[in-house]
Formats: sequence, structure tokens, C-alpha cells
Amino acid sequence: MTMNEEQRQARLAQIKRQWEQRRAIGRSLGKIKTKIGVYSAKGGVGKTTVAVNLAARLAADGYVVGLLDADIDTPNAPEVLGGGARPDSVDGRIVPAEAFGVKAVSMSYFQQNSEEAIIWRGPMIHNAINQFLQMTDWGDLDFLVVDMPPGTSDAPLTVMQVLAMDGFVVVTTPQSLAALDAKRSINMIRKLNVEVLGVVENYTGEVFGSGAGRELSSALDLPYLGQIALRSDYRDDSQPTVLASPEVRAEYDAIWSALRGRLEALEAMPDQQSSADADTAEQPAP
Repeated sequence: MTMNEEQRQARLAQIKRQWEQRRAIGRSLGKIKTKIGVYSAKGGVGKTTVAVNLAARLAADGYVVGLLDADIDTPNAPEVLGGGARPDSVDGRIVPAEAFGVKAVSMSYFQQNSEEAIIWRGPMIHNAINQFLQMTDWGDLDFLVVDMPPGTSDAPLTVMQVLAMDGFVVVTTPQSLAALDAKRSINMIRKLNVEVLGVVENYTGEVFGSGAGRELSSALDLPYLGQIALRSDYRDDSQPTVLASPEVRAEYDAIWSALRGRLEALEAMPDQQSSADADTAEQPAP
């Protein structure tokens, strides 16, 4: 066999593996109705706080909700969720931990020492995300909320490419640098032809100011979902703050109202492309 033929065979084998992997992920996530990513290229803007509290807010309304912490190297969602539950394993599949009505999976659950740094290169992070997507038994979910990793490279790109998201909530804070990175996030989402559901402004108040989220939404013609104030209520990490603070609950009520309207509007739109995409997804890449 010549070198060119060997390379061709190796390439075909890789394509087949990727195709089978995508089919396995599709089967694993087949019972999830709506998948929402919470994202920003900027770290520290509160993506995890927003993702966890949004998931808990939905669960409190009676929805069946999952939370995937896709931030592999700095996972924090279980600490924000609280409850102390741990995932289980049945027949080689991950059974999510459950707390406050939210089913959760995170790399944090699988660390022996939570203070140890996870020092992995891109391919290892890619594999870990794919393992979570293939091996987790979510069951029937109304919503899967995905706490996205920051940045615009390997980790978020992997999630966007392998997980067919219904859309993303982009989080910014009032500072101009955070708004700039949120704009980069939005541009990345749009390049991958995924919906931006809207913008949330976090840490609003006297300390950091306000307005960047609304300005960003207006500039990019996106829905402004609402703002979340910087409050001392978040010091209590025994449960999601949305369940303990009436003020925080009111903020998430407003965000969910706007987000639900956006999801309903998108669902009502004729989507001729989706059937073509589904047909394409069944075929191996050329």
C-alpha cells in the first residue's frame, strides 16, 4: 500500500469515527427538547451563576432540567448549585447528580481534589466533552442548560460543533471590555449559524454601572433579556440564589419571560433549513 493510499485510508477511518461519534451523541441527547448555551468569550462575567440559576428557575416551574458544565478545566457549576449530590454510573453510563430539581454533570464531580488544576491540551478537552455528551443518561428533559467555557477556540468550538444548540444566551457585565468580548462571542455564534437568543447584563449596579448589555443588544439587533444586580445574596452558596432571594427571583422571572418569548418566536418560524441539516448530519463528512 502506497503512502497516499495509507493516508487516504486513515482519513476515511477518522471520518467514520467522527460520524459514529456524532450519531452516538445524537442518540444520547435525543430526548432533550431544548438546549440552551450560556456563553461569553470573557471569563468571570458570571456565566456559571447565570446558567445554574436559570436552570434552577426552570426546575422550580416544574420543567425537567439538565445542567451540563462544559467548562472542563475550571468547572464550578456544582459549587454554585449546591446540594451535595454526586453522579452515579449504571451500565457504563453516567447518571447525573440531582439537586433542587436540576440534573447536573460536571468535571468537578470527577476530581479527587477540587483544588488541583486540570492541565489539558485541546484534544483532551475535546475528548472529555465528547465523553460527557455520549455517556450521560439524561433521560427526558424539557431543557438542557449548558454552562459554556470562555473563549472562542477549542473548547467552545467543540461544544458548538457537536451539540446542536437551540441558541445561546450571551452574558456581559457593564464594563466595556466585557461587552467587547461578548460581541466576539456573538460573532462566533453567528459564524457557526446558531441562534443568539439574547443578551443578559450581570453585575449591574452602583459598583460597575449599567447599560452595556442593552447597548450591545441594540447595536447587534438582538433581544435584551434583562439585567442581574450585584447583590450580597450570592454569598450563600448552599442553594441557587434564585431559590432564596425574592429580588433575584424577580430578575430571573423577567429574563425567562423574555427568553421564552424568543424561543416561541423561533419555534413558530418556518425552518426549511432544519430538514436539510438533518439529512446532512446523517452523512459522513467528505
